[in-house]
Amino acid sequence: MQKRVLSAVILAGLAMPALARADDQKWLTPTMVNARAAMMTPELSVLTFQHMDSIFATRPVRAGDSVWAVPSEPRAIGEKFTLGEQSLSLDDFLEKTATNGLLVIHDGKIVNEIYRNGLDEKGHHISFSMAKSMLATMIGIAVSEGKIKSLDDRVVDYLPDWKSSAYADVSIRDLLMMRSGVAWLEVYEFGSDTQLTEVHNNSLVAYKYRWCDYAKDRAKTEHKPGEVFNYSTLDTSVLGCVLEKATGMKGADYLSEKIWKPAGMESDAFYMLDGPDTVGREFFGAGMNAALRDYGRFGLMMLDDGKANGRQVIPADWVKQSTVPDATTEPASKDDWLGYAYQWWTVPGSDAYAAIGLFNQFIYIDPPSRTVIVKLDSPADPLGFEKENIAFFEQIVKNLAN
Repeated sequence: MQKRVLSAVILAGLAMPALARADDQKWLTPTMVNARAAMMTPELSVLTFQHMDSIFATRPVRAGDSVWAVPSEPRAIGEKFTLGEQSLSLDDFLEKTATNGLLVIHDGKIVNEIYRNGLDEKGHHISFSMAKSMLATMIGIAVSEGKIKSLDDRVVDYLPDWKSSAYADVSIRDLLMMRSGVAWLEVYEFGSDTQLTEVHNNSLVAYKYRWCDYAKDRAKTEHKPGEVFNYSTLDTSVLGCVLEKATGMKGADYLSEKIWKPAGMESDAFYMLDGPDTVGREFFGAGMNAALRDYGRFGLMMLDDGKANGRQVIPADWVKQSTVPDATTEPASKDDWLGYAYQWWTVPGSDAYAAIGLFNQFIYIDPPSRTVIVKLDSPADPLGFEKENIAFFEQIVKNLAN
């Protein structure tokens, strides 16, 4: 009943974008709106997470003609793994955690590659908040190019019409570290009346406004910038809008030209947009979709200090700056068990760090062992299995060392 009420509320507001151009209308039918509203339904997510371009307007991230060939050297990664109090085989662990794809790269070679539940080498899978880490790498490149002069620059320095917004005096560094001080409650209770759900429903589902519209026009200040960690997809959305203004390019095009092509990614990727084609912006906080191996290449590039296939793509100093914690960032807060650097999570007690997305999407990077692990899942609940998956990765690293 709750899902039906949610859909009715969304459909009631569809008059708002009625002036959209005719070629946008295909995304605004009640059928498409309801499809986006249902994208996380447990029985359907295994399909929707692999086909987001069927129900969302998207913008392509083009790959180039030259592909970074990562050699394959299959090895066993372990026979038994722990999930809670259970000892499971690899297949059973993957089934219990609703895994669609697993990729393990060790010493620059693919040692394990598993596709499940319809995903294959050419398939695209949503990354959710892994996209935040990818955006951080683009910020680093923009800084190296001088398009962003300093991380201490304020949002209003790039978006002058935001001078009356809660984000006006927030710095780029504050956004990277999730310390904007802007009131935001990142609660994943879709179908409720929480703040995140309101923006999700109106922006990503009904296409009535953009994430940055909400940030500019409705966000409120709660704390002084730089003081309090508060995980916020809204902060990342603003960071993406700053990047676009600083570079004069769409986020998808910048990612293509600065990373996807020079790194030699194998396949085109795409961003989901937060509106129809003509007005939608990249959903920087969670809308990146790519192939399993290309997520692996991204992780391998980070592992190699920003080099992809011998070519420096991301500045090496940025890789370190954005992924190495200090005493103030690990753990991220008293309520978190992981640390948080520049849109990358860090693992206490180790040098490992990870891009982590909702519904258990991971790019896990362990520099000492030179291991990269990508895991793409579609469990019933948006949160859960984070600690178990990190332990799973740590066990793989240990097994490969033996």
